Formats: sequence, structure tokens, C-alpha cells
Amino acid sequence: MISKEKQIRNASIYILPVIISNLLPFLTLPIFTRILTTEDYGVLGLAYVYAIFVNGVANFGLTVGYERNYFEHKGTKNAAGLLYSTLLFVIIAVIICGFFTYLFKNQLSLWIIGSLDHANIFFWSYCATAVVGLKTYYLTYFKNSENAKSFVWFMIGESLLSVIFSLFLVAYLHVGVIGLVWGQLLASCIIFSILSFKFVRSFPISFNLEALKHSLKLSLPLTPRVFFGVIDTQFDKYMIGLLNTVGGVGIYSIGQKAAYIVFSYMTAIQNVFSPQVYRRMFEMGEDGGESIGRYLTPFLYISIAIGLMVALFSEEIICILTPKSYHGAIEIVTILSMLYGMSFFGKQPQLIYAKKTHITSMLTLVSIGLNILINIPFIMKWGAIGAAWGSLLAGFLSHMVKFIVSQHYYEIKWEYGKIVSIFLIFFGSAVAMILMRHFSIAYEFRLIFKCAAVFSYVYLGIKLKVITMENYTLIRNMIPLRRVVTSDHI
Repeated sequence: MISKEKQIRNASIYILPVIISNLLPFLTLPIFTRILTTEDYGVLGLAYVYAIFVNGVANFGLTVGYERNYFEHKGTKNAAGLLYSTLLFVIIAVIICGFFTYLFKNQLSLWIIGSLDHANIFFWSYCATAVVGLKTYYLTYFKNSENAKSFVWFMIGESLLSVIFSLFLVAYLHVGVIGLVWGQLLASCIIFSILSFKFVRSFPISFNLEALKHSLKLSLPLTPRVFFGVIDTQFDKYMIGLLNTVGGVGIYSIGQKAAYIVFSYMTAIQNVFSPQVYRRMFEMGEDGGESIGRYLTPFLYISIAIGLMVALFSEEIICILTPKSYHGAIEIVTILSMLYGMSFFGKQPQLIYAKKTHITSMLTLVSIGLNILINIPFIMKWGAIGAAWGSLLAGFLSHMVKFIVSQHYYEIKWEYGKIVSIFLIFFGSAVAMILMRHFSIAYEFRLIFKCAAVFSYVYLGIKLKVITMENYTLIRNMIPLRRVVTSDHI
């Protein structure tokens, strides 16, 4: 098993690009929100709903299939064939979907936004999302091979380029909200090109039809999950635009952007624990459940830590970074932070390991049904805030169902007492902050409560032995960026 020192090193390394990729957009948010309106962000949000949806279908769930099958072909001559065959298949699918997107962009703009003025943003949003998706296969290789150096630098490079291009296009050339899309597209194309050149030099191009078929056999049942999963996670924006206003979508998008730090941070942590969870599953079989449960508790604690901070300080984040017209996003940030915090359990690969990927599609259908049934009345009654509460309630119910089903096929013996303590502080503090703002409690008292909640969570970490002098020393010794170097190969 991987050493504790290396686990902490990997965690600190994988978190680095998440910090930078989320920090840079927030540093530029005061600029963009004073140039772009809430309606601009609403249009952008709806365009990306479509882009994420179609690209998710075009990938046929192969991101999951490739990640799993990497371990079966690792160290064999089929490894390169699996990667290039997967990429070629997805590129062809993406081009076909892109052609139809360009062909029907006017109809899409009219149908989703109610105007023909934003047709181009649908096509370019699709292109930007497509290139980001293609790059994921290279990054998955880095993650699974535990080559954190390359993973980190390419992620950081893309974030920096995206911000630079976007600032130039929006703030200097004044091209409007589409400049954010073009900035992302240019950055992703550059990074994807460099990655392709780097891989081709080290791994001569080869194709393996059998390896691709094996991945498709696993991934195709996931396509409905992707198809419906995007509806599940993005349909709230469409419903706000349909039942409320495009400006309401913009407010919700800003709140979601801030809260999404929690999900991004958790995904970075997943990059550390996921390979180890797979290893325990494959090496120990059903007997690995107890080992995995103990192994994941510290990762849950540090994952929820960022959720707690975002939920508590959402008011400061939004008020400092945006003008008053965006301040309606404060409660949305807090509510969605709780939603994303629950997603830790959904990131466990129990059903994928058990080759029950078709069940994930069925669970996604259940989630969609709950999301639509709950969100429609909530949005009609309370607008964007209602969408956040509706998503939280629907997410809680759907996560519970998925948790029960996943445990049935592969039981992880979770440390339930510790988990309850973690979520009690997290949810209790977040709900208390919402109530204190609702009843106009003085900010000084709210700030004292926030500090008390943070100290309580730190104390819990000490009791759970996640915060220890040993871990502190290991992390302190890994802070210099030069220690990111973990390997010299691709």
C-alpha cells in the first residue's frame, strides 16, 4: 500500500491546481461582474447546460471506462492502444455532434433562451467543452499512473491561459460574454495540442479495437446516466430560465460557481484516494470494505472542511467580489455547498467495480424525477433560491438511494459515528448562518459564530486524529513547489 507520507504529498499536489483554477476566476470576478450583467451570465449558464449535455453523450461514458480499464492494461502493450482508440472514437463523436450543433444553433438559441441573438455562444460553448473533455483522457492517465507533476502543471497552465485570454477579450477588446468562452477554448486547444505531442513522442500511436470494445461494453450502460445526469445537475438552470428569468439564471450561476469550489476540491481529493480504493477492491475483494472505510474517513473530513468554509463565509465571498446586483447569490452558495458536500459518497466506484453500470443510469433517472418534481414548485414560488433548496432536497434523497444500492453491491464499512459528527457540524453551521441572515442578526454575532464553528471542526479533526503533529510536519515539508516533482516520465 502507498505510504502515509506519499498520500499526504499526493493530496497536497492534487489540491494545488484546484486552488489555482478556482482562485484565478475569483480574482477576476470583480472585473467581469462589473462588465457583464446577470443576464450575460444567465445566457452563458444556459449555453453551457447544452454544451455539457451533448458532450457528455458524445463521450459515451468512456471517461469512466478508460479510468477503470487502465488498471487492467497497465504496463502492457495494450495501454497505448486503449488510450488512442478511446480518443479517436470520442473525437469522431464530438465532431459529428459539433456539426449538428452548428447547423441548429439558431433553433437552440430560440428554444433555450427565447432569442436568436445568442446562437453563436451555443456553438462555441460546445467546442470549448469538447476540448476540455478530450484533455481529460490524458489527465486520467497522469492521475492513474500517479504522475502528479504533469497533472498539476498542465491543469495550472490551462487555468492561467484561460484567465489571460478571457481578460484580454472581455476587458480589453470588449467582445462581451462570448469572450469567456473563447478564452477557455483557446487555452484548452493549446494544452490539448501540447499533451498530444508529448504523448505521441513517448507512446507511438497504435489502436486496439478489442480494448475499445471492452471499454465500450462497460461504458455504454453509463451513457444514459450521462445523458440524464446532465439533466439532473443542469436542468435547474433551464427551469429557472423557463419559469423565472435569464437574470435569475445568472445569479444562480454565480452562486453555483462559488459553491462549485467544494465539488472541485473534492474531485482533487478523489484523484488521491480513488486509485487506492480501486487497488483495495481488486486486491482484497469483498474483504476490502473495512479497510476502505477506515481509509476514507480522513479524506471525508478534509473534503468537508472546504465545504464548511465556503458555506460559512459565502457572504464575504460574494460581497467582496461582486457588485450589489449579484448579492442574491449569497444564500445559494451556502445551500449548494451542502449539496456538493454530500457528493463524497457518490464518488465511490462500488457499482463500477461490480460492473453494475446499468444501475447507475436507473439511479440517475430516479434523481432526475426527484429534481424535477421538487424544483418546479420551488422555483415557481421562490425563484433562484427555490432552485437551490429544491436541488438540496432532491440531492439528499437521491444520494441516500444511491448509497443504499451501492452498499448492497459492495459494502464499504464506513465509520458512521465519525461521519455523523462531521456532517452535524457542517450542516448545522450552514443552516444556522442562513437563519441568522434571514432574521437580520448583527454581523458581529454572525462572525463570532463562524469562528466558533471553525474551531469546533478543528477540534473534531484532532479528536478523529486527522489533525496531528505528524500530518502537520509532513504537509509543512511538502509546501515548496519544487517538491511537486514525483516522476520524470509521462
